[in-house]
Amino acid sequence: MARFVKEKLESSDIERLKELEKLARGDILKMTTLARSGHPGGALSSLDIFLILYSFANVNPKNPADPDRDRIVVSHGHTSAGVYAVLGRLGFFDIDEAIAGFRKAGTLFEGHVERKVPGVEWDTGNLGQGLSAGCGFALASRLLSKDFHVFVAMSDAEQAKGQVAEARRFARKYGLNNITVVIDYNRKQISGNTFDIMPVNIKENYLSDGWEVIEVNGHDFQELYLSIRNSLSLDSPVAILAYTTIGKGISFMEGKEKYHGKPLTEDELEKALEELGLSSDLDRYRELREKVKPTERISVQYEINIDPGTPRVYTSEDRLDNRSAFGNALADIGRANVGVEGRTPIAVFDCDLASSVKVDSFAREFPENFFEAGVQEHNTATVAGALSSQGVLAVWGDFGVFNIDETYNQQRLNDINMTNLKVASTHLGIDVGEDGKTHHCIDYVGVLRNLYGFRLIVPADPNQTDRATRYILSQSGNYALGVGRSKTPVITREDGSPFFDADYRFEYGRADILRKGDKGALIVYGQTAWRGVKVWEILRERGVTIMVVNMASVLDPDVDVLKKAAETGYIAVYEDHNVKSGLGSIIADVLMEKGWTAKFRKFGLASYAPSGKAEDLFEFMGLSPERVAEEILKDLG
Repeated sequence: MARFVKEKLESSDIERLKELEKLARGDILKMTTLARSGHPGGALSSLDIFLILYSFANVNPKNPADPDRDRIVVSHGHTSAGVYAVLGRLGFFDIDEAIAGFRKAGTLFEGHVERKVPGVEWDTGNLGQGLSAGCGFALASRLLSKDFHVFVAMSDAEQAKGQVAEARRFARKYGLNNITVVIDYNRKQISGNTFDIMPVNIKENYLSDGWEVIEVNGHDFQELYLSIRNSLSLDSPVAILAYTTIGKGISFMEGKEKYHGKPLTEDELEKALEELGLSSDLDRYRELREKVKPTERISVQYEINIDPGTPRVYTSEDRLDNRSAFGNALADIGRANVGVEGRTPIAVFDCDLASSVKVDSFAREFPENFFEAGVQEHNTATVAGALSSQGVLAVWGDFGVFNIDETYNQQRLNDINMTNLKVASTHLGIDVGEDGKTHHCIDYVGVLRNLYGFRLIVPADPNQTDRATRYILSQSGNYALGVGRSKTPVITREDGSPFFDADYRFEYGRADILRKGDKGALIVYGQTAWRGVKVWEILRERGVTIMVVNMASVLDPDVDVLKKAAETGYIAVYEDHNVKSGLGSIIADVLMEKGWTAKFRKFGLASYAPSGKAEDLFEFMGLSPERVAEEILKDLG
């Protein structure tokens, strides 16, 4: 099926659309009234937009996952009733299931559109993120050498969001001319008129960022069709301002913002259905709703075909920061895969920190696979996440305070969308030193712990960083790789040979016993790993030997090794992280759940740290190896 083939709609097309429109209006009102919740007003104002897009874009209800299909993103996901009504009437699923199951726990048809629904490309609801997702899909079309177009349906109120502006500029910079935005311009939002709540010069903003703008009557099928068809031939991303009326088609709802998020009562529903010329069958749907069974939760497994390259082995003479080891491995992977037929395409994103986060080598060698987004982290998080869901390996390097802390909401939505994003977070902990507390990312473990689908790896030294980088780029799912800023000694065995040598293979969830001992166990990761070895050396000189455990898979600790640690009778966790929410809290949970008893101590940050050199800050915050060793001696008596 091709997209928008006809030069214009024929009278028979318009009659068919009008009949679908009438039925879908009834569906919207029935499902929201039945569920006693939802957003009927906006669903009605966007309905004609959805009807045109899903009827004439290159999408097929018999094959909704066709890799060559057009992508339709509904950014204002609260209009889900309208989306489900259109998709159901066009044969993507049984419309009765949508009406009966709308907003019922466990069904496909949740309150905001979800990717698991046939015809829906992206879970939305957090307003302002849909255009960024559309940019990710548009990039996928280019990197996968496919000719699909991206349509993004949006609300007018969400144009006030800063991320929308970021996405506009990104689309223009990278020539994403296969994006058409259709804005439901009903001038109403929950609290009243959009121009009163937060005035936005929507048309002027798109024009100033280099977009083409077309204005139409959003309830005129012919105008909508022709404007969208015209947008496909323009050498620019296009925004269509579709002027609509909230509650369109129901006289007592039209123009009233109270119906933005308020369903009709059953009496009002009867009145509305009578106005539409439709029969009331709510009792039938009420019976069906009682019989609706929960659907199975879906999971996504991505096929990745890359050559991870040959791991590098750094020696004790190599004083290298872990971020450089990441950058070296990333460039190696680029050389082994970019341009090689059959390999998974790779895209690397940066936000004006390429030389600091060490993606600059990749950028120089593979400029067509590198995307510099400037200082716009929110958009980048969503673009990279959406792109990763389309069969492209997306890597985003940034400071942890930006690509974890600042963009938590976007990463949460990536997690909900089950993306395949690889987040490289640098300058973690207090290792960023002089930049001070605004840039000390000391909460990333606790933040990522809230996301069910993210895995976090914080490697101990350049060798483990090299292997972890190659590992995450070979795996399906969302991964965060966390590293500091400073040069890190290579972890060695007692004989001086690299601990993570040529034979080492990273395995997620497996801990490494860096030093043996029976008087206790010190659990470390990242910038405390080599410091933990120094603690071991200090204690050994005092006649005390403890086990030093590197727990690089911070969110999923190695339970077998942790049991051995508990058997020593004493466990201390050493980290430059908020002491309330880091690895120490995770380990404490495991110990309690397993019923293992051991004296327990957490060494971490009890407050924000000031500016200063990393070594000075570890001393200032009571986390130097010498201070930790002294405290352990006191604990052990």
